[in-house]
Amino acid sequence: MDVKFLALLLVPCIAAAKPLNILFLCADDWRHDTLGCAGNPVVKTPHLDTLAKEGTRFTHACVTTSICGVSRASLLTGQWMSRHGNRGFDAFTTPWGKTWPGILREAGWWSGHVGKWHCGKFEPSRFDFARLTGGNHFQKDGSGGRIHVTDLNERDALAFLRDRPKNKPFCLAVNFPAPHAEDNNPDQYLPQPEFASLYEEVTIPAPAGANGFSRLPPVVGNEANEGRRRWHLRFDTPEKYQRSMKNYYRLVTGVDAACGKILAELTAQGLEGETLVVFTTDNGYFLGERGLADKWYPYEESIRVPLIVRDPRLPANRRGETNDALVLNVDLAPTLLAAAGQAIPETMQGRDFSSLYLNEPAPAWRKDFYYEHAVIRSADFIPASEALVSREWKYILWPDSGFEELFNLRNDPGETKNLISTQTTTLPTIRERFEVLKREAR
Repeated sequence: MDVKFLALLLVPCIAAAKPLNILFLCADDWRHDTLGCAGNPVVKTPHLDTLAKEGTRFTHACVTTSICGVSRASLLTGQWMSRHGNRGFDAFTTPWGKTWPGILREAGWWSGHVGKWHCGKFEPSRFDFARLTGGNHFQKDGSGGRIHVTDLNERDALAFLRDRPKNKPFCLAVNFPAPHAEDNNPDQYLPQPEFASLYEEVTIPAPAGANGFSRLPPVVGNEANEGRRRWHLRFDTPEKYQRSMKNYYRLVTGVDAACGKILAELTAQGLEGETLVVFTTDNGYFLGERGLADKWYPYEESIRVPLIVRDPRLPANRRGETNDALVLNVDLAPTLLAAAGQAIPETMQGRDFSSLYLNEPAPAWRKDFYYEHAVIRSADFIPASEALVSREWKYILWPDSGFEELFNLRNDPGETKNLISTQTTTLPTIRERFEVLKREAR
């Protein structure tokens, strides 16, 4: 056959290829093992479990700062806290045109934001569709009644998908505030009424390492610490623990159900083969472990998050795989841009990780990373922390006091034995590597 004729035959196929849509689903205060598919024996997450069977689940995904605002800024910019400048809940200093939704909108994607923001003042004009929600679990519904925030997020996401221009690719970020506690409410976790009886007959197992409070560094292991105060609110009696955990899991199942309906709408519109779907969260979460609640600190419960990617480019025979690479929140922005065929700006410090699940064999990947967290309010409230994290070692520095910790994660995954005084030959190398990673982050 004539080569030129063959080329002409191929042109329509190439022209017909559509750019990928992006659906980014992000929940709040939800750690890596709060999924049925991650082995949790209690929580029910059937829709996310199905998503994992259809895509790739990353078992050791982590955040570079474990607090809502900073991590969300990292998800948008692909940068560490030291680079984007949001040290708590302020606006990041990175130009909007260097974020993944800003770049995609400029390139012609119909862009949407639904739900939580937490990065300074929200600017609706940056999106084609903007629906901001606060952190209270029940919100005004616009007609004098109340609606659960997860139901509101679902409703807004479905409105975006149904009303969007059908001649454009789209990118939608659905940022669920749940299952984050309603901090100023004595009940803390307020689930949707339809899930109020779920887990009623279940006894939630006590947290592993719940007696570890006495082993914490003094800057954390004291009653003035905010993580300890919230532990008393939620977990300091068996009755409180059962009530809090059941309501927390009910909120999780509510988000899972909303994700299921959003994904079903994709299917109904025939978009599964044209849409990259990501589910993750902004940080991990202490559920009573170490005598703490919430997040902030560089221990495993706090820094490890769920990450599921359903990519239509993934071969059928690789669906449902897990991957244990150290993928970070800063890697999401470059990965989304690359999937959409857009150039990754030099400002992004993360890396496109799609080669980890699309390529065989997978390329070399990072072996460690730098963790950072600024003081919030005061060192007594939430102290600063830094860490080097690898699959084998974790080195933690508490800058306010100079206290150091060193854990061998392979031998001690629960981080119970501080080896800082015994690993005299290993420690200098780890400290040196820590300083290298710290400089790179800045």
